[in-house]
Amino acid sequence: MANLKEIKAKITSVKNTQKTTKAMKLVSTAKLKRAELLAKRSKDYANKINEIASTMAYHLNKNTVGGIDNIYFKKSEKVQRVDIIFVTADKGLCGGFNMQTIKQVKLLMDEYKDKKVKVRLRAVGKKGSEFFKFKEIELHDSVIDLSSSPTYERAVEFIDKAIDDYKNGLTDKVILIHNGFQNMLTQVLHVNNLLPIDIVQCKNCESKEHSSMMDIEPEDDDEVVLNSMIQKYIEFNMYYSLIDSLAAEHSARMQAMDSASKNAKEMVDALSLKYNKARQEAITTELIEIISGVESMK
Repeated sequence: MANLKEIKAKITSVKNTQKTTKAMKLVSTAKLKRAELLAKRSKDYANKINEIASTMAYHLNKNTVGGIDNIYFKKSEKVQRVDIIFVTADKGLCGGFNMQTIKQVKLLMDEYKDKKVKVRLRAVGKKGSEFFKFKEIELHDSVIDLSSSPTYERAVEFIDKAIDDYKNGLTDKVILIHNGFQNMLTQVLHVNNLLPIDIVQCKNCESKEHSSMMDIEPEDDDEVVLNSMIQKYIEFNMYYSLIDSLAAEHSARMQAMDSASKNAKEMVDALSLKYNKARQEAITTELIEIISGVESMK
């Protein structure tokens, strides 16, 4: 009977866990809908500001003798220092969501270490910070409660420190890594080279309609406008990575809790079968003992 009590206690415990995972799945599903909507709106704005920045850089580079001469576009002949900014969640129970980002950061660190390049880590999120602190790897900068509650002001405050270090020559490159939302079932890891910015061939930049939108007055303020636009471009990309990461986090947690609920159900079914078998064995044993007792009295 003691065995039956143990099995029954396990069944009750697993059922309670199942209730918790189901509740967490519902919460993540509700949060995901809001985060997904915000991510889609932010993505539209990010795409537009990226397009404008690319167009301006393309025209200035084309119309300037020797190419564009701007700190945001200058590439060091030999990269000596790199800032890696990475975004993880403040909470766990979201499957391999955080480890995907951490593994990519470690991979880049190893690559740069082989090239004798110094790497500085700037962490957003409790899970990433805790991992590298546990591994006794120094974090140049870290912030908690930003990935779970992203705001544009705090995102700007965080990324501006990395931008200032780049402009002051303390770093030669800035990389941003985050796990982003693709759909309800898929998260995609993004590795973006924020600085220096690559000047790529701009689609439709030569069209009259597109070019007319880029007229700047007065003409001698091109550099000022470009710097302002690039600053906004980098800041918003930082903010968008937080929004995108948050949507992906809720998606990953929803899947993890759904899998946990299914596993709990399977465990309850297996334990129930085991309980019924043990109960049947106990009844059979009692019947044999009764029959044996009756037979011995004859």
